[in-house]
Amino acid sequence: MVEWTKICCAVDFSDASCFAMAEAADLARRFGAELTLIHVHELPPGAEVPLDESEIEMISVDLERSLAAWRAEAGRRLGGPAQSKVRVGDPAKELVRFARDTGVDLIVVGSHGDKGLRTLVLGSVAERVIRDAPCPVLVIRQKEITDATFARESARSAAV
Repeated sequence: MVEWTKICCAVDFSDASCFAMAEAADLARRFGAELTLIHVHELPPGAEVPLDESEIEMISVDLERSLAAWRAEAGRRLGGPAQSKVRVGDPAKELVRFARDTGVDLIVVGSHGDKGLRTLVLGSVAERVIRDAPCPVLVIRQKEITDATFARESARSAAV
């Protein structure tokens, strides 16, 4: 039987990641696992990750505030505390790095269901995580979850 003790869920503040968070929290509750929500702040194309630690800290503090409502809802679903982390860089690379560095057993990501040329040329974050992850990856599509009790409005207001 599969035993997951450390689950991480990618959060980009979209509806898709809302559904993924709900599923990740339910799985963490079911398996008695730790849950960490992770948001990766992606810099604009061509920009380099700031080397100044104060800039990274400022970005992290602002995003941690945005993650607070998500962490609270995950904790409610989990029946215990959830953690959250903010990273700066390429989302797929940082998710994989986080999983390797912390011994994550399962990565949960939402899928926006984008299709077409953009996905073929660039590849989605979910596809890149699946390719490189050191553990199983569960991709949640919005239509696969019907119990979305997390109010989108509260997540959006927390991101503002």
